[in-house]
Amino acid sequence: MKKYIFMAIIAIATMFNVHAEKGNISVGGQFVYASKHSMAGLGVQLQCEPLTNFRLAPEFIYFFKNDGISALNANFNLHYVIPTSNSFALYPLVGFSYGHYMYDDNHFESSFDRCGANVGLGAQYRIKERLHFFTEQRFQIMKNFNQSVTVLGLKYTF
Repeated sequence: MKKYIFMAIIAIATMFNVHAEKGNISVGGQFVYASKHSMAGLGVQLQCEPLTNFRLAPEFIYFFKNDGISALNANFNLHYVIPTSNSFALYPLVGFSYGHYMYDDNHFESSFDRCGANVGLGAQYRIKERLHFFTEQRFQIMKNFNQSVTVLGLKYTF
């Protein structure tokens, strides 16, 4: 599993490097909260803006164990950025989600996978020329595992 995640990160980074122009690639760290099992997590999000106002945003999240469940989550979202001022923008988002959930209650271990969709709204605020605060609220639609996901993060734009 780790090998596949690493290969996906390398592939995405290579794709971003090919299309790199000043100001259209960002990397961010984020704190994430998922409502289904009240899980908190940490993640990384890459952002690339191949067209004006359209942004591709793959992300990887690790959710810490709560109620015997931990998770790895990979998302590939599309943002449509709507600038409202020089320092603030809103963006609706849609995308795909893959979750690998691990259950361990000291007597029984298992795991299961879910694929689904994301739909939500995000906002970003420019703190400095290349440093932004961002937040997202999205609904993750997965078979028997729908949940609300809240994201708070900081990103640096290259």
